[in-house]
Amino acid sequence: MKKLVSLFLAFVMAVGLVGCGSSSDNGNSSVGGVVKLDGSTSMEKLVGALSEAMPEAYPNISLEAQFTGSSSGIKALIAGTADIGDASRNLKDDEIASGAVENIVAIDGIAVAVNPNLRVGDITSEQLAQIYTGEITNWSQLGGQNEAIVVIGRDSASGTRGAFEEILDIEGACKYAQEIESTGAVVAKVASIEGAIGYVSLDMIDDTVKAMSLNGVAPSNETIADGSYTLARPFVMATMGEISQQSEAVKAVFDFIASEDGQKVLEAVGLVGVN
Repeated sequence: MKKLVSLFLAFVMAVGLVGCGSSSDNGNSSVGGVVKLDGSTSMEKLVGALSEAMPEAYPNISLEAQFTGSSSGIKALIAGTADIGDASRNLKDDEIASGAVENIVAIDGIAVAVNPNLRVGDITSEQLAQIYTGEITNWSQLGGQNEAIVVIGRDSASGTRGAFEEILDIEGACKYAQEIESTGAVVAKVASIEGAIGYVSLDMIDDTVKAMSLNGVAPSNETIADGSYTLARPFVMATMGEISQQSEAVKAVFDFIASEDGQKVLEAVGLVGVN
């Protein structure tokens, strides 16, 4: 009996070892750790999608993310409290001088969001700038209903705001009715006010608002990729020093994004890859 039990236990252990071996055949299983990210609220959907998809390729890596705004995220990176600083804009000269390295992982379209009841569907870049600088104040001036335009924007720490104002060359000249702290809150505000206009990441557009065409071009992955939709900005995952100098876990994040599966994640959340 003892011999049979011993043989049985040996068999069970052998099967167990084979099972363990098969579950760790993934060559990436040896890379592990927690990667801390901080920054852009516009990149929340991307980071969330990466957190869900990465365990398939890197089962021992987890992402811990905060969404405090682009500028705050880069400050956290420089201070050493984040491994990756997420910014929905290009890095500033002083950030680069502090050692932050700009790693562009995707291109995002900035959609001009309005209430679905608005009878204006297309706008020129010049008209959009004039709305945000207070020169155009009523939708009737653009062929719409007699409705005051309520200009919604992001807070001063927002990468979306920085990119939007820079592209339209209206930095420091905007006259906002309200400045909102998050992308989702901009969508909610525009949806609730018939005359409102706001700018948000393209992937945040839902059926509560509509995206206007700009210069006759509707925002989409295709028009962003071919450059015909001009209101677009980079999604940056900044590091202190080059990617090659980072921990194995941080390098794995960038390796995954560059992979076929990672590019599918970008596409799924409405972004254009740069690889």
